[in-house]
Amino acid sequence: MRYVYPVALEQDEDGQYVASARDVPEALTEGDSEAQAVEEMGAALAAALAGYSLEGRPLPLPSAAKPGEHTVPVEPLVAAKLALRSAMQEQLVSNVALAQRLGVSEGVIRRLVNPDHASRLDGVVVALAAIGHGLIIEDQPKPVAV
Repeated sequence: MRYVYPVALEQDEDGQYVASARDVPEALTEGDSEAQAVEEMGAALAAALAGYSLEGRPLPLPSAAKPGEHTVPVEPLVAAKLALRSAMQEQLVSNVALAQRLGVSEGVIRRLVNPDHASRLDGVVVALAAIGHGLIIEDQPKPVAV
């Protein structure tokens, strides 16, 4: 799955730009400029999707952006952790089973799938490979602050 969501911006009565994601209604943020609101949305999406993951809820699939919407990626490490947890759920692989495959403790896996833990990306990549998945990384230009 590509963890990039469409985001709408509106300017409120105080001049702040409010960013919202219709696919992830829990992700809301604001900024002094459009660029700041869009940049802040990466963290808001990560936090909201982490909540979904920790609660065991399915992650919402990103829909196509509508005219005037921005596309915002989830922070890379969080996206990788969400991908790992989703792949494990799809394949019914428990933390213990993955730990055995990797020769590590279950606690290591618990930290790898915890979006709030500052794991190393290479550890998540190794865990994904152990269950037959990979990670694709792409770059994109950031919005220019106005």
